[in-house]
Amino acid sequence: MRDEAGFMQRAIALAEQGRGATAPNPCVGAVLVRDQTIVAEGWHRAYGQPHAEIEVLRDAARKNVIPAQCTLYVTLEPCNHHGKTPPCTQALVEAGITTVVIGCLDPNTTVPGGGKTFLEQQGITVRHGLCAQACQDLIADFHTWQTTDRPYVIAKLATTLDGKIATRTGHAAWISTPRSREEVHGLRSWCQAVLIGGGTYRADNPSLTCRLPGYSGPQPVAVVVTRTLPEPDQSSVLLAARPDQTIFWTSEAESKSARAACLADLGVRVWGLRTVHELLDIREGLRLLRHNLGCHYVLAEGGGGLSASLHTFGVLDELRLYQAMKILGDAQGRSSFAGRTIEDMHEAWNFRLLEHRLVDTDLYLRLRPTE
Repeated sequence: MRDEAGFMQRAIALAEQGRGATAPNPCVGAVLVRDQTIVAEGWHRAYGQPHAEIEVLRDAARKNVIPAQCTLYVTLEPCNHHGKTPPCTQALVEAGITTVVIGCLDPNTTVPGGGKTFLEQQGITVRHGLCAQACQDLIADFHTWQTTDRPYVIAKLATTLDGKIATRTGHAAWISTPRSREEVHGLRSWCQAVLIGGGTYRADNPSLTCRLPGYSGPQPVAVVVTRTLPEPDQSSVLLAARPDQTIFWTSEAESKSARAACLADLGVRVWGLRTVHELLDIREGLRLLRHNLGCHYVLAEGGGGLSASLHTFGVLDELRLYQAMKILGDAQGRSSFAGRTIEDMHEAWNFRLLEHRLVDTDLYLRLRPTE
């Protein structure tokens, strides 16, 4: 039985294996199908390395599969330009492939020529739009990098069933399961910055590092957004252990204070942000992370105020929610999103579900704000 959607879903799953490593390129996956069976697979593994189309052709060669006898399913329109690697379109033509099924077209308008058009001009049958939404979601980060000057922002929250991230006293250890926390450290391994608010900094005294067993890669920069800078107290893990990897976002006035100068003496960077509607303009801080540090992914792990601010400024790209099978039942418990005053349900923020699964006893939800 023909299962084209299943073939594309497999290509999407392959593409996800390159998440983080391919930036600033998109994640792309591809499969070759013959007689309704996947016979070769490939994905873009890392920036500067071969694209998914080249990888699937190499896999076919290892398995003695003849590409000309197959249909190629690829999540993103093949490139038709020279970048870090030669154009994939030419490789497909040389391999003799006659049919290509594309999930979504390339949103990158800065490169000349379309892969789909070129392939069609070579006599190849091209169809696009299979699992289009899922393929567009796959490259949502790439779309952000192409259309804005900031990183892609992922907010991670561990909550109870009633949406609380801590008790009224701030106690939050631990809401989620050890396996959920391990997944979060996996996120930290490919996000270049971890963002928290001043309340989380003061309450948790975090290190904001990736602590996966055996991990030896670069650590994310720690970013704290707060109107009031801390004293250079060595009891702070960030100030004592990694001041040169710590950035404070604060008001323009506070960035010129004596506390800011003392932090700078430790090696800490203090960036003053303008105020918009009584909120620090975190859009400006995100742009600086991209421009100054080449940051493509930011993982926000703050409290309800920070989560709400990200959404308010329109920079919350993705929400990863770990919901524990617990209920506090306390109206004064700390909420996952906080700081708004609304009276009508029409003012609620809406999200679209991308993925859901169980992580031990936690319910994991990956969501994206709707327009």
